[in-house]
Amino acid sequence: MKTLVVYLMSGSRTPELAAAAVEGGADIVELGFPFSDPLADGPVIRRAAERALREGMRTRACLECLERTHELVPDVPLVPMTYAALLEAYGWERFATDARHAGASSLIVADLPAGERPELKRIQLVAPTSTDARLRIAADETDGWLYLVTVTGTTGARADLSPALAGLVTRARAVTDVPLYAGFGISTPDHARAAAELADGIVVGSRAVEVAEDGPEALRDYVRTLREGVDSVVAN
Repeated sequence: MKTLVVYLMSGSRTPELAAAAVEGGADIVELGFPFSDPLADGPVIRRAAERALREGMRTRACLECLERTHELVPDVPLVPMTYAALLEAYGWERFATDARHAGASSLIVADLPAGERPELKRIQLVAPTSTDARLRIAADETDGWLYLVTVTGTTGARADLSPALAGLVTRARAVTDVPLYAGFGISTPDHARAAAELADGIVVGSRAVEVAEDGPEALRDYVRTLREGVDSVVAN
């Protein structure tokens, strides 16, 4: 069975939105921690981060959001996605401990390269531009699964699935047996189906954040369409 990961920005409504995403078929939920200079994030997630910051979502508030989400979906892996500067300010070990106590199953630090702070267990990201050596380091250090960034650039919905994904999957499979989940630019059921034919799972962020603005019911229905797209690969 292919894995469906849904990304949401932390905020006051996020626990209920996460529960709706799980009802729609999400297997894992990423919780974005807003940052004022998010290099990997496209315009949709940047705007969501700005709204969250205006709402007062700092690191401690995000951890409380994580804890509330865990209470609603205790059996679903929750993965904070954050940036190194936030962990530097909060304290690396302190963050890892507090996130785990709040219900995190792992974490993603978007701008922390593989090989740096190897003591911090986290999901590693690789991109089409990653060298084979970097792929090996990331695969050896990743926590549970390897995040394949399908494009060179920032997050955001795109018209077509990146043609670079197939080659990245082939290169990653040559160096590791860990599950490979593809993200960035996946927004439609057709994208989900095409990506799931290549990888072990998919990650959907920007479009999920957009749909979440319309409330839990809209998000649940949208995630259900992604679930159907992913599951159609298994059925064939």
